Amino acid sequence: MVIKPKIRGFICLTTHPTGCREHVNQQVNYIQSKGSFENGPKKVLVVGASTGYGLASRIALAFGCKASTIGLFFEREAGEKRPATAGWYNSAAFHSIANENGLYAKSLNGDAFSMEMKTKAIELIKRDLGEIDCLVYSLASPRRKHPKTGEIAKSTLKPIGQTYDGVTLDTDKAEVKPVSLEPANDQEIAETISVMGGEDWEMWIDALNSANVLADGFKTVAYTYIGPKLTWPIYWDGTIGKAKEDLDRAAQVINGILKLKNGNASVAVMKAVVTQSSSAIPTVPLYISLLFKIMKEKGIHEGPIEQAQRLFATQLYGKSLMQVDDANRLRLDDFEMQSEVQAAVDSVWNNIKTENLHELTDYKGYQEDFLKLFGFGFNNVDYDADVNPTVEL
Repeated sequence: MVIKPKIRGFICLTTHPTGCREHVNQQVNYIQSKGSFENGPKKVLVVGASTGYGLASRIALAFGCKASTIGLFFEREAGEKRPATAGWYNSAAFHSIANENGLYAKSLNGDAFSMEMKTKAIELIKRDLGEIDCLVYSLASPRRKHPKTGEIAKSTLKPIGQTYDGVTLDTDKAEVKPVSLEPANDQEIAETISVMGGEDWEMWIDALNSANVLADGFKTVAYTYIGPKLTWPIYWDGTIGKAKEDLDRAAQVINGILKLKNGNASVAVMKAVVTQSSSAIPTVPLYISLLFKIMKEKGIHEGPIEQAQRLFATQLYGKSLMQVDDANRLRLDDFEMQSEVQAAVDSVWNNIKTENLHELTDYKGYQEDFLKLFGFGFNNVDYDADVNPTVEL
């Protein structure tokens, strides 16, 4: 079939297998261009490995320090009349390129919240690797079935305590318009923490530790975002922020578990990038569009793969001391949060309108990054060509 992008709101309904492979290939090339980091891990489990920071982490570790990787994700293969999800194509491309380079790569597709998937992962680790020395936790999901109670929790994008009135970007129509959201109730807050907080990360570490598959010196990292104060009412001070704060609590618990392994658990604060998740958060796409323009002009812009390379090569496995804040979080958002960058954001934020959107922001760059998530917009891919949507994983 010939596959073109079909966008509805913050979701692209189609994906392109050749484009997704090109997206993965470009990230691999970037990591290879940076050279290897010898102190990196050799046996890695990535929970949430098919898109965004999880995929970038898997690529960085596989091609940056020749790590054997096991990836977990929940993706859909192609049907008779529809392509697979982008994560499916990304993972298939990763497997293919890893195999071409003689790297071990296996994946499990299913509900990473479940005990079943934890058991399958442990069995695979025991059979093929014996143990792991790194776990990257990069899971993003709108819902979670609790593995012990069976209760279904759904995450919510809402402020807490008061109504949020702000501006957002309609990415379909390239329009800046007002947005208003009612505050979350206690149940919505609790469910968002259940889905996006640290409990499942703890459960993974507990299961892996109980199965004796954690190597001495084992390290684990989970990802978070804080952002500037202008996004806090809908993000850091909202339901998502409460869930992300729970990662800090979980890291302390996990560090207690890992003491006997000489291990370490870290929460890494990453910069704002275009993901399907971030595009769904009111105000954030507009902020990202402005941020990209400023950071590109200053020559300090990074995407997920640049962030992942810097995290593992210079922070978690670098030779210098890790850069942490007062809450002991690794700060990979340091370029984004530079005072001059945020001052530039503040100086024009209230002046952005539909009429000057393209002038004041990098909306074009935002769109390009969004389309690339689904395999579109690569100059060396023929999007008029007939492609087979069925790709084996």
